[in-house]
Amino acid sequence: MQDAMRSGAKKVALRILPLLCLGYVAAYLDRINVSFAALQLNEDLNLSPAAYGLGAGLFFVGYVVFEVPSNLILRRVGAKLWISRIMISWGVISALTALVQSEATFYLCRFLLGVAEAGFLPGAILYVNQWLPPKDRARALSVLAASTALAGLIGSPLSMALLGLDGMGGLRGWQWLFVLEGIPAVVLGVLVLFALPDTPMAAKWLTDGEKSALQNALDREAGHLERRRFHLLGRSLFWKVGLLGVVYFCMVLGMYGVAFWMPQILQNTLDGTSLSLLGWYNAIPFLAAVVGMLAIGWSSDRFGERKLHVIGALVLASVGCVLAGKATGLAGCLVALSLASIGLWSVIGPFWAFTTARMGGLAAAVGVALINSIGNTGGFFGPYVMGWLKGATADYRVGLDVLALVLVFGAVSMGLVRTGRSAETIAD
Repeated sequence: MQDAMRSGAKKVALRILPLLCLGYVAAYLDRINVSFAALQLNEDLNLSPAAYGLGAGLFFVGYVVFEVPSNLILRRVGAKLWISRIMISWGVISALTALVQSEATFYLCRFLLGVAEAGFLPGAILYVNQWLPPKDRARALSVLAASTALAGLIGSPLSMALLGLDGMGGLRGWQWLFVLEGIPAVVLGVLVLFALPDTPMAAKWLTDGEKSALQNALDREAGHLERRRFHLLGRSLFWKVGLLGVVYFCMVLGMYGVAFWMPQILQNTLDGTSLSLLGWYNAIPFLAAVVGMLAIGWSSDRFGERKLHVIGALVLASVGCVLAGKATGLAGCLVALSLASIGLWSVIGPFWAFTTARMGGLAAAVGVALINSIGNTGGFFGPYVMGWLKGATADYRVGLDVLALVLVFGAVSMGLVRTGRSAETIAD
C-alpha cells in the first residue's frame, strides 16, 4: 500500500502540478506586470505614486469581494470547469488593460482583473488537496507557490523586452505587454478543460492500486476532519480562520508591497545607461525566492514542521526589507531584496500546508477562501501604502520599514496560533 501511495503521489506531482503551476505563473504575471508597465504607463496617464499604488492595489478589492462566492461555485460545479473559467476571463481582461486611457479606466481594469481571478489560488489548493494526502502537500504547495517567483524570474526580462516594442503598430510598449502577457492565460484555461481529471478515481494514468491508496488516505483525512467539524465551525472559528487570516494579511501585504515596487526601487539605484538591464536585475530576487521556496518546502516536509518555518520566513523577510531601505547601491539593494523575497515567497507552502491540515469538507472550502480573502486585503494596502509614503517622503525607506514591522507582527501572530492535532498526524 505504501509503495502504491508513493508511486501514485509521484504521478500526481508530474501530471497535475505542471499545468497548475503554468496557470499560476500566468496569474501572477498578469497580476504584477503593471509594475513594469508603470515605467511608461505612469507618464502616459499622468499617474502619481499614490495613484499608481492605488490602482495596483485595487486588483485585490475585486479579488477579495468575490473570493468566497467564487470558491462556493467551484465546490458546486467542480474545480476543473471553474478554474478554466477563471483563467480565460482574467486573460481577456488583462489583455483589455491595453485600452486604458485615463486614471479611472486604469482603476476599473485593475478591479475587474481581481474579480476575474478571484478563487484561482484557493481553488488550486483545494484541487491539490483532492489528490494528495496531507504529508505530501507542503512540498506540492511550495512548488505551486514557487510559480509566483518563477513568474517574476521569467516575467522581469520578458516584460522589459515587451516594453521595447514601443511604437510598433502604433502601440506603446506597455500596451503590447498587457496584450501579449494576457493571451497565455486564455490558452491554458482551454487546456485545463481537457487535461485535468476531477478526482484520482477518474485518472486513467493511475493504476487501480494507486487510486485506492490515494483515495483511502484522503477518506481517512475526511473522516477525521468530519468528526471535528462542529469544533471547526464553532467557537474556535475566529482563532483558526481569523488569526490565520491576519498572518496571511501580513504575508500578502509584504509580498505585494515589494513586488509592485521592486522595478522602481531598483531603477532608483541605476543610471540611465543601465536601465536596459533592469529586467534582468529584477529577476535576481525572484531566482533567490525559487531556490528558497523549494528548500524550505523540502525542509518543512522532511521534518514535518510548519509553524516555525512560517515564523522564520517572515522574520527573514522583515530583515530583508529593513536592509533594502538602507541600501545605497545596486549590489546591496539586490542582496537585501533577495533576502526579503526568499522569506516572502518561502512562507507560502508551509503556511497553506499548516492551514489545510486543519480543515476539511465545507470548512475547507469556506475557511481557505476566508483566509485568502482576509489576507489579500493586504495586497491592496501594501502597494498603496508604499506609493503614498513614496509621494510623501520622496523615498522608499519609510515604506520598506513599515512593511518590515507588519511582517514582524505576522510572525508574532503565527506564534499565537495553536498547533493542536491535525489530519496530517492521522494520515501518517
